[in-house]
Amino acid sequence: MLRLLPSLSLLLLPLLSVPTLAADDPAVTRGYEIVTEADNRDKGWINTESRMRMELRNAHGDVSERQLRTKTLEVDGDGDKGLTIFDQPLDVKGTAFLTFSHALEPDDQWIYLPALKRVKRISSRNKSGPFMGSEFAYEDMASFEVEKYDYRYLRDEILDGIDCFVVESYPRDKNSGYTRLVTWFDKAEYRAQKIDYFDRKNAALKTLRFSEFKHYLDQYWRAHQMQMINHQTGKSTLLTFDEIRFQTGLSDRDFNKNSLKRAK
Repeated sequence: MLRLLPSLSLLLLPLLSVPTLAADDPAVTRGYEIVTEADNRDKGWINTESRMRMELRNAHGDVSERQLRTKTLEVDGDGDKGLTIFDQPLDVKGTAFLTFSHALEPDDQWIYLPALKRVKRISSRNKSGPFMGSEFAYEDMASFEVEKYDYRYLRDEILDGIDCFVVESYPRDKNSGYTRLVTWFDKAEYRAQKIDYFDRKNAALKTLRFSEFKHYLDQYWRAHQMQMINHQTGKSTLLTFDEIRFQTGLSDRDFNKNSLKRAK
């Protein structure tokens, strides 16, 4: 899963020109190699289920907490499927969010709102809007797919004592809320340690930090804390995973938009 925040009127903002990324540019080739290696190291997990807490903090430091569960299904040849279900507090209990991520096409996303008792499709033009009032956007909730971006290696850098590759990514989707992302991958395990997001005006928008990594099935690393900080509003969202389970028997039948109202 797990990529925005304020709803931006993309049609009214001038598009910034993306730097020319020649296929034979060594920085482009190296950037693609790094991201592809990171992606290859995280294949074959089949499916997962998790429980987590979401802490929403406003600019004044006030905090509200939500409890939720996620289910994810790895899909060969396309993006992954994900289902998020809110359990607490009562005002969001029963809300369910379904994503069918895609590599080359816009992601399909639906949300069930108990108060309205209906399933709403999330338009691709609204993917930069806030997910359930958090600093994560609908776009951020889709799975990462290599084909969604163009890449350029920037430099090596030490981040909090960790030797990292730094790679810049340019979304190919015209409806993305970002002009670019800058990601720090640790050289030891190719895990994303930090991502900086830049809005459609190329201004610094958000930073996502990953921490509390745990190793599963002798292969897969998962961060048990993810904090998204919005530099433009002073708000932040902290996701803390209490439990992650792998290969629990999920299948396509568990990811059906027609059953969102009954999601458990």
